[in-house]
Amino acid sequence: GYQVSAMYGVERVDASGQHIFPGLISAGSTLGLQEIGAVRATRDYAEVGDINPNVRANVSYNPDSELIPISRSNGILLALSVPRSGRISGTSSLMMLDGWTWEDATLKHPVGLHLFWPSMDQPKKKREEKKKEHDKKDSKLKAIQKVDDLIQEARAYLKLKENNSASYKHDLRLDGMLPVIEGDIPVFIHANEVRQIEAAVYWADRQNLTMVLVGGKDSWRVTDLLKERDIPVIYTQTHSTPMRRFESYDQTFITPSQLYEAGVKFCISNSESPFQTPHIRNLPYHAAKAASYGLPFEEALRSITLSTAEILGVADQAGSLEAGKDATFFIADGNILDVRTEVTAAFIQGKQIDLNDRHKMLYTKYQEKYRQKNLLEAID
Repeated sequence: GYQVSAMYGVERVDASGQHIFPGLISAGSTLGLQEIGAVRATRDYAEVGDINPNVRANVSYNPDSELIPISRSNGILLALSVPRSGRISGTSSLMMLDGWTWEDATLKHPVGLHLFWPSMDQPKKKREEKKKEHDKKDSKLKAIQKVDDLIQEARAYLKLKENNSASYKHDLRLDGMLPVIEGDIPVFIHANEVRQIEAAVYWADRQNLTMVLVGGKDSWRVTDLLKERDIPVIYTQTHSTPMRRFESYDQTFITPSQLYEAGVKFCISNSESPFQTPHIRNLPYHAAKAASYGLPFEEALRSITLSTAEILGVADQAGSLEAGKDATFFIADGNILDVRTEVTAAFIQGKQIDLNDRHKMLYTKYQEKYRQKNLLEAID
């Protein structure tokens, strides 16, 4: 073989008998934006107000979060950090789970503008509650009207800006809308219920915006629509209960295989709830669940690596082990979709990262405690 390693000072890593995987990518979380859910001061993902297109996730990202080493200990090396407050919550950033500062850690910004679609529920009501229902319907329309107005305003703002018009005044909120309007980034619409999904798809079509569906619990009911409009799905509901009484108990588990069979582009992510931030490390088990309910194994692995990279627009850098891409990968002693597997080494952009974390620290601490108390034989 060539003496490339001698020439470039390339480090050789012995992974004999082990498995090598591209770094797993979490497609949506508040990792780095929240530490302890119960402590308000550590919740940096929420902004005041309903319409926040100017909010960017990466500037609030805390590279010293204890949750980051815990996530990467299970192979998650890239994570999309998403601001979440209001109808339009801001723009998300794809972060590398290593680095001293948020600038070091940012792989791509902005990735998408996040829009949380209003609920389309219409509960059956008695007569005196009909008026309330009417008001509720109004608030739904108002919520979307507000977004429509903002887009129209942003389009006008863009014209003024391009023409260097005298009436152009710099506006941060409208600036935040420009990458979406110019088609540089998609709008990530968070919606789960079938009417929400349909309404969102037709709305994005009418506004001529590129859309990515996030959540997608009912996406199995509209696979034809999603395929026809070429709308990718970031499916976050693998570990959730069925939505309706008549649905099968395993509906949320088999949805990924239904999307796959229908030819819909999708990836699997953790649940979006901020309560789930500490549990991002469980990402591979969401894919494993889908694999045990009909999704081909290769597709399950792809759904947390390359498929995610494609949807987030970084497939040229991450998501697979190919020449010319970033060397973001990890080595494990077994299949990463198996809960017993341990990650033995990890690299982000070719740099080996420390796999120590709070869990391991506590493990060794208490092991030592019981050893000192003579309750445990010394373990190597």
